[in-house]
Amino acid sequence: MKKILICLLAVSALVSCVPAKKFKDLEAKYSRLRKDNRNMSKELAEAKAALEKTKEERDLALVDLDALSNKYNEVSGEYDAAKANLAQLQDSYNALETNSSASIAENSKKNRQLLAELESKQNDLAEKTAALEAERKRLERLQKDLADRSARVDELEGLIAAKDAKMRGLKDAISKALTDFEGKGLTVEQRDGKVYVSLENKLLFDSGSWTVGTNGTKAVKQLGSVLADNPEIAVLIEGHTDNVPYGGSGNLQGNWDLSAKRATSIVNILRQNKRIDPKNLTAAGRGEYAPVAENDTPENKAKNRRIEVILTPKLDEVKALLQEID
Repeated sequence: MKKILICLLAVSALVSCVPAKKFKDLEAKYSRLRKDNRNMSKELAEAKAALEKTKEERDLALVDLDALSNKYNEVSGEYDAAKANLAQLQDSYNALETNSSASIAENSKKNRQLLAELESKQNDLAEKTAALEAERKRLERLQKDLADRSARVDELEGLIAAKDAKMRGLKDAISKALTDFEGKGLTVEQRDGKVYVSLENKLLFDSGSWTVGTNGTKAVKQLGSVLADNPEIAVLIEGHTDNVPYGGSGNLQGNWDLSAKRATSIVNILRQNKRIDPKNLTAAGRGEYAPVAENDTPENKAKNRRIEVILTPKLDEVKALLQEID
């Protein structure tokens, strides 16, 4: 009985050392990270849509340029024919001018009118030709701009593909490092461009505790050895519980508080690896509000009691390219 009382007093003293403000700060930081994550997913979707639109605009510009070239050739032919006709009329007029009859004078008047009309048409054709030439140059500039944008889009696609490949390699490295824990409450998967490492609480904690056991510490340190080799990866550690209300004593404020403390315990173990930048680490508590299964059986509740380590590539280069494309 005395031993139990001493343990309860020790837990109470440990919990009371955790400020409520730190928990709120962590909760606010987690909300911002989730918002950033949604924005990143939206930006990637918009980048892919911009790529498709750019390709369509490029194809339309090529079609318009071919049509413009055909029209330019047609107008040039008309212009040459008009010049030839004008030359013939001028020759005819000169011949008529050498005669002195009234009929010739009338014909000369008509010819002058015709010449004036032809000159007007010639001027119109010259203006149309100049306008077509200006349009051709505009389309050439547009085509060059589309080619530049297409090149940047190709670069963006290559960058995204490289990051996906990097995340696949990271997933494989983590799976290899944690082989000893397969089938013991550990899963590693890749989706939405991220890697998710899920560790059930039975591998890490005793019931109601946020102290990581020996076996769990080993698993977290092995995970940390892989993360240390990937400094460009952001690491979010989420604590999760089932929906059974916390029944322990002390200053613990229920399942949400418990999940946050467990996530922080994982962060503290990772920070022991000096090659891991603490700026890349974030701890968050989700309580029972993000289950992976219904809390209707002991097995499903065990799945919900877990730590999720979410690994996200930093997207600074992707953002920069998106701004260039816009």
